[in-house]
Amino acid sequence: MRNLLLLFGLILLIRCKNTPTKIEKSSTPNIILIVADDLGYGDIGVYGQSLFTTPNIDRLAKGGIRFLQHYSGSTVCAPSRSALMTGQHSGHTFIRDNLERGFTLDNEGQYPLASEELTIAEVLKEANYRTGAFGKWGLGYPGSEGDPNFQGFDQFYGYNCQRVAHNYYPTHLWNNQKKEKLRGNDGATTKTYAPELIHQKALSFLEENKESPFFMFYPSVIPHAELLAPMEYMTRYRGLFLPEKKFIRKKGGYNVGRYNPQEESHAAFAAMINVLDDQVGEIIDKIHELGIAENTLILFTSDNGPHLEGGADPDYFNSNGPLRGYKRDLYEGGIRVPMIAYWPSKIQPGSTTDHPSAFWDFFPTAIEIAGLNKNWADIDGISFLPTLTGKEQKAHPYLYWEFLKKGGRQAVRMDQWKAVRLNMSNNPDAPIELYRLTDDIGEENNIAEQYPEMIKIMDSLMSNAHEYSEIFPFAHERK
Repeated sequence: MRNLLLLFGLILLIRCKNTPTKIEKSSTPNIILIVADDLGYGDIGVYGQSLFTTPNIDRLAKGGIRFLQHYSGSTVCAPSRSALMTGQHSGHTFIRDNLERGFTLDNEGQYPLASEELTIAEVLKEANYRTGAFGKWGLGYPGSEGDPNFQGFDQFYGYNCQRVAHNYYPTHLWNNQKKEKLRGNDGATTKTYAPELIHQKALSFLEENKESPFFMFYPSVIPHAELLAPMEYMTRYRGLFLPEKKFIRKKGGYNVGRYNPQEESHAAFAAMINVLDDQVGEIIDKIHELGIAENTLILFTSDNGPHLEGGADPDYFNSNGPLRGYKRDLYEGGIRVPMIAYWPSKIQPGSTTDHPSAFWDFFPTAIEIAGLNKNWADIDGISFLPTLTGKEQKAHPYLYWEFLKKGGRQAVRMDQWKAVRLNMSNNPDAPIELYRLTDDIGEENNIAEQYPEMIKIMDSLMSNAHEYSEIFPFAHERK
């Protein structure tokens, strides 16, 4: 009898010891990060879009907080994602441009993120998060050290290569290390719409990991060119945005003719946003259905400003709202992007914030959400969790961007001031433009001559924020 009582007591003790671990694990917040591809600041209803609606993305904003001064990591895909994953701005982060692995269409993937670079996925994985990425990667070709499976993601499904991601009916996608051919997609026929297939995999990931903390990275390929949407969506918008814009595919040349032709570019663009909006709605519905909404943060943003390729017409749709510039610009239109946070138990519904933040802030924010009390000296970001929860927020002294192409460009945002330097690859002392955003959001009036002392400060910040990269140098730095 005594032995039975001891055994029974031991079982109770084991159960008591295990219970707190289970409760602590289940209470760790989940994180869903949705990143649209080339979605402009004005392409969402709550940010001013009036030609079409985005009811589900707007639903995020009505139930959460809308950031009015949030910035992407860069003005093109790969470095923007690198800043997001590493918590470093484009003067420090490892990947600073869209650099192809090779120069033939057979070579798939981009220059890889180095193995020694620490990503937020790796940190969260070490904190017992399940990690999944669904969509477009672009930070390392399949099997390389930059492959998502080798950068902290337990599961990846989608486009490894951002060039392949220009097409919505590709011949294949990647399921971790397996190249998965898509039924009915052979370059001539279009049967399987890849964004929908990727979306279903993401929903399955949520179902499979509802009992444990997870980080789901959802880098959608919508609405980047080409402009194509399933017929059921196209029929909703045909004839609504006249005159239509036709896009005719050109022939010949590397990277020319990569987009399919489109007779109704306006309708296709609106249809694609409709697809994205529906998918966001299904993600919201899924976390509520699974009973984890109160413990799940959803962030929605875009990797840079609106593009001009493949028949896109951002001026027609006022895609950048009051902002100047497009993708590849460091004016506000190229880097200021929508950002919405939805967390029913933590965020005041229908709120807004003017806190200036950027992609590199996601890393420390996620760390703080996960309850990790660690600091990394080489992280440029500042957690915006206090903004989400209505607490006092620490501000950036300044924000910095650089872009290697288009003659070489730099930009700094400091309080109300915005400085932009163009054509500096061959002339690092090229003149700096200066704008005061509080009364010139469109960056129309260059007031550099009126504030020579501010120009000196901006010049110093640009110099100090840029760290030389042997792989991604400016033209004047090449040896």
